[in-house]
Amino acid sequence: MVMREAGRITALALHAMREAVQPGITTDALDKIAAEVIRQHGATAAFLGYPPGSPHPFPATATISVNDELVHGIPRGDRVLQEGDIVSLDCGAVYNGYVGDSALTVGVGTISPEAQRLLDVTQTALQIGIDKARAGNLTSDISRAVQAYIESQGYSVVREYTGHGVGRTMHEEPQVPNWWPAGRPRMRGWQSVRLEPGITFAIEPMVNVGRPETKLLDDHWTVVTRDGSLCAHFEHTVAITPDGPPLILTAL
Repeated sequence: MVMREAGRITALALHAMREAVQPGITTDALDKIAAEVIRQHGATAAFLGYPPGSPHPFPATATISVNDELVHGIPRGDRVLQEGDIVSLDCGAVYNGYVGDSALTVGVGTISPEAQRLLDVTQTALQIGIDKARAGNLTSDISRAVQAYIESQGYSVVREYTGHGVGRTMHEEPQVPNWWPAGRPRMRGWQSVRLEPGITFAIEPMVNVGRPETKLLDDHWTVVTRDGSLCAHFEHTVAITPDGPPLILTAL
């Protein structure tokens, strides 16, 4: 399965970055590690130059976001990770025309109990979403399950950014938000879609310690929490199977 190989390469790049995370390393150095792994496996970076034709295409292989940066942080040579930071690593690889997309958030050195709890809750929310990704369910079943768990833990669910279909391009249908109003088949133009075998998409809970609102920085990419609170992000690309749990395409 070509998408499984794209996902495996993505996972290898994330693993290499995760192993290199330590106080004193720059986000640009982590990005170079991901780029080399992807190159060595005969793939190309899904994020670099994305989206085609944009006046502000993404300039790196991975998005690396620190502390109150939720997603899409641009790696920099002068951004040095410090003891106690948390850092979100998000990466995608294209192999034989198919995309893998995955993310995780890790601590730098020793982190606070509050930060560790945030990471644990966000990763558990991802697994809860994956457990709902079964043939016959709706995308909104995933959304509601993720939201219910996150809010039960006292955290906020980001509204503006969602999971999404993944295939020959990085952002396809269906959209998979991490929240969904009760009793509504549609919201903001998003349709709750019945899951069928073969559908592939990314589930990616994005969780804030504080309020759910975010803002976009002047670099046109980096998204931060509006109140400056810590946030975390975990993501896997999955494929719906005829029966039983989905295949996690971006697992090692």
